[in-house]
Amino acid sequence: MDLIFYAVPTLILAVVLYMAYRVLHRSMQIRSAWSSGLTAEGRCLRVFTTTHGGGNDTSVSTTLHHVYEFTARDGRTVRFEEEDGPATILEGDFVTVYYAEGERVVATAKTPSNGRLAASTGFILAFLGVAVVFCIGFMVTYHQMSDGFGSDDGYDGSTEVVVIDGVTMTP
Repeated sequence: MDLIFYAVPTLILAVVLYMAYRVLHRSMQIRSAWSSGLTAEGRCLRVFTTTHGGGNDTSVSTTLHHVYEFTARDGRTVRFEEEDGPATILEGDFVTVYYAEGERVVATAKTPSNGRLAASTGFILAFLGVAVVFCIGFMVTYHQMSDGFGSDDGYDGSTEVVVIDGVTMTP
C-alpha cells in the first residue's frame, strides 16, 4: 500500500521534470535562432488549428499552427511547423524566418522578444517547480505520518496490568 503513495508522486515528478527539460530546451532553441543573426524570407505553406477538450461540458482550447518553408544559407530547403503564431499570417504570406545553422536547423517565425521569452519560460518553470515541491512535500509528509504506525512503536510484547478506579485494564 505504501508503494502507491511513493510511486504516484514519483511518476508525477518524472513527468514534470521532463516537461521542464522540454520547456528549457525549446527556449534555448528559440533564443539561439534569434541570436544567430541569420534570417531568410520564408513562406507560410499551411495554416491549421487543433482543438482539445469539449467533452463532458468542458471548455475547448484551440491552437493555431503554421507550416513555413525557407531556403537556408547553404541551399537547403527547410520546412517547419510552429504553434501559436499570429492569426494574421495566412497561407501564401511571406515572413521573416530567424534560424540557426547546424546539423538540425532550428527556426522560428516569431519576432525576437527576449523579455517575453524569459518571462514565459520563467512562469512555466515556476509552475512546474510548485508541482515538484508539492510532490516531494507529499512524500515526506506521508513518510513522517506513516512512521508512527510502523512496527517500531516501542511495544516490546510484555503485558502490563493497570488498575484505575478498581477496573483492571491491559493495554
